[in-house]
Amino acid sequence: MRVLVISDIHANLVALEAVLARAREEGGFDRIWCLGDLVGYGPNPNECVARVREFEHITVLGNHDAAALGYVDVDEFNPDAKRAILWTQEQLTTATRMYLESLPQRLEEGPYTIVHGSPRDPVWEYILSPAIAKEQFAHFDTPFCLVGHTHVPTIYHLFPSDGRDALTWHYPEPDKAYRLNPDERWILNPGSVGQPRDQDPRAAFVLLDTETHTWHYYRIPYDIERTQYLMREAGLPVRLIVRLSYGW
Repeated sequence: MRVLVISDIHANLVALEAVLARAREEGGFDRIWCLGDLVGYGPNPNECVARVREFEHITVLGNHDAAALGYVDVDEFNPDAKRAILWTQEQLTTATRMYLESLPQRLEEGPYTIVHGSPRDPVWEYILSPAIAKEQFAHFDTPFCLVGHTHVPTIYHLFPSDGRDALTWHYPEPDKAYRLNPDERWILNPGSVGQPRDQDPRAAFVLLDTETHTWHYYRIPYDIERTQYLMREAGLPVRLIVRLSYGW
């Protein structure tokens, strides 16, 4: 099965449409796995949810999805994120709200565990370092765990070496396919569709072959100025608008 793996769309419909178009050009996909945060920050929360729902898919709950539903105190977020969450809460249709309310925090699809943050804390914890990553392997049993949340594409690889577990990690190269050994263990982050934070403003996504366990990573440009225009029209914070140009 070919799976389009996406995360952290953050209500950026322009970026999502660019990803869907490029994925079709690359041979298409059978299913979408979305790793959470469909909404928050961006100008098109309802449209992004509706677009993903047009496909056979699974999605897990992200922290901004949870905040948009009022599950958490918005004061837990920085001021710009808080403003965007309050705006998003006002925009959600009944259908979007009901869909977000239905999302689980954790799923397993064969050898793949799927969460937003981390297997230890599916909604909130950031895996920002190899030390944090290494602690996570005790919290899932499958060979692979897919995570989002950091907006930074990363591959963590745990494997036996000299009688103990060794961990390597790296940032994947765009347009490169990585063959993953299912006899070893992996934590994989596809990066963000709608708000990258690795100094590269292009949308990130992965096409995953679940039979060969091939993780094909992509970065693609999209019309950032169009998203920024829509954000300005919605009155969203200037910092959130500007950051899209720089990938931070």
